[in-house]
Amino acid sequence: MSTIQLLVVDLDGTTVGESNQIELVVQQAIQAAQAQGVQVAIATGRMYRSALRFHETLGSTLPLMAYQGALIKNPTDGKLLRHWTVDQDRARQLLDYFEAPEVSADISVHFYIDDQLYVREITAETVLYSQRSGVDAIAVGDLRTMLDADLTKILVQSADVPLINRLLADLRQRYAPDQLYFTKSVDTFLEAANPGVNKGVAVRYLAEELLGLTPDQVMTIGDNFNDVEMIQYAGTGIAMGNAPADVRAIADWVAPTVAQHGVAVAIEKFVL
Repeated sequence: MSTIQLLVVDLDGTTVGESNQIELVVQQAIQAAQAQGVQVAIATGRMYRSALRFHETLGSTLPLMAYQGALIKNPTDGKLLRHWTVDQDRARQLLDYFEAPEVSADISVHFYIDDQLYVREITAETVLYSQRSGVDAIAVGDLRTMLDADLTKILVQSADVPLINRLLADLRQRYAPDQLYFTKSVDTFLEAANPGVNKGVAVRYLAEELLGLTPDQVMTIGDNFNDVEMIQYAGTGIAMGNAPADVRAIADWVAPTVAQHGVAVAIEKFVL
């Protein structure tokens, strides 16, 4: 009998592939786990409202961990449990940095405020992002006008992957881990959040503070660098076969890829 009481899954690249849906075989495996008494939750970099349809598809009764865990909210009653925001001075510094001439031409900056997406202008990349997330972007021209609001997350999008990697390395030099949290959820995204934020912190809060569980009763599945902390936290931390090598290296087990329904395989192996 499995000792796993809580299963936490990432969305994109883990339970959600090219189709932008949770495939039936994965849904059925998750339902089979739930039928055995395992509770299931989502931890995602997505916006809360972008993740909500997947939460409903899985029939989860637990809080939804969105924005890399910066926002934790219970869809059942709408109760906001946690919301860590980016310090306004830090947000201003980041905007200055991203709007420097040598950087700004090749990137799109996203501000997330009150579960809305704000951008300078609608670009081709913004349109693709909006289509996948199901969220319309609001073009404001000058993002400085939004700096007084509580920013949940800042995301930089660019098709220039080496540029994203350079920016990430540079920002990690400029800011200590207790000043800002930086991560990547896909090759083309660089994300900045409150330093208290990561999926590991969010999963620990859900497991230990809300459910009274210990790490050995938790299984997590993810596919990218933003999943590392929750993979490390869980007694059973699983990386997808499509994860970068550095992410696969820290996992307890590597599942098949998202296209091969790796989540269903992992559930079969460790839960059922």
